[in-house]
Amino acid sequence: MLFNRYAEEKLFRVLLFVSIIITLSSLFAILFHIISHGIGVISWKFITEYPVDMGKSGGIFPAIVGTFYIIIVSITVAAPIGILAAVYLTEYTRRNSRLVQLIRFATETLAGIPSIVFGLFGFAFLVIYLQLSWSILSGSLTLACMILPTIIRTSEEAIKAVPYQYREGSLALGATKWQTVSRIVLPAALPGIVTGIILSIGRVVGETAAVLLTAGSSLNLPGSIFDPVRTLSIHLYLLTFDGISFPMAYGTATILIILILLINTLANLIMRRMSTVRNG
Repeated sequence: MLFNRYAEEKLFRVLLFVSIIITLSSLFAILFHIISHGIGVISWKFITEYPVDMGKSGGIFPAIVGTFYIIIVSITVAAPIGILAAVYLTEYTRRNSRLVQLIRFATETLAGIPSIVFGLFGFAFLVIYLQLSWSILSGSLTLACMILPTIIRTSEEAIKAVPYQYREGSLALGATKWQTVSRIVLPAALPGIVTGIILSIGRVVGETAAVLLTAGSSLNLPGSIFDPVRTLSIHLYLLTFDGISFPMAYGTATILIILILLINTLANLIMRRMSTVRNG
């Protein structure tokens, strides 16, 4: 009996190790394939010049700028709403109330809606009905709706993880409910909240269908949030789907991967800095 338990434990250790190897191998295989084909295309001109002949040559500078526009506007809209909604759900309502269950059901349903449906909604409501046209604003508002469930759920779990003694100590010292939440709970939950925002940025960067229907695919450099724009993911999709240039597509994909890695690295450094300052 004891031998069987040791054998079972060893078997599961082997299965876990194999799962890790398969996951890492898949990741590195994808990265190696894309980067090995795209690294030769990347240069300073590729990053700073405008595309020529629908992207067959030139650079991807407008797509890089458009991607940052979309990220900044969508996160600016979604993050405050998502964090405040999480605060309301965890701090100002009973956890098993019907209102909380209804809001959670709505957020889970919103998270399960395909991106193309968000794109159709954004195109019909924002682009046509509100007459915002294809623009950064239309695309960002559509993406804000898409990433809202992620920010709400991750922020909610991060706030729940804060020990209840923090709240009791703050209230015992005479602080109000909002002072406790804003000065004690939210700073303690900040790493988890930032993690949710990072995940949302990753979805914004990689989204194609919803952005194509709402933000357009203009190759021009946007002058304001009311101008159409082409993101890196849309540029990559059009280069590949239309067969314009596979080398340029690999170069764009490599820049996209590097951008995501830089965003994640910067966010991790910020979180560690915040944790060090708070604990120090």
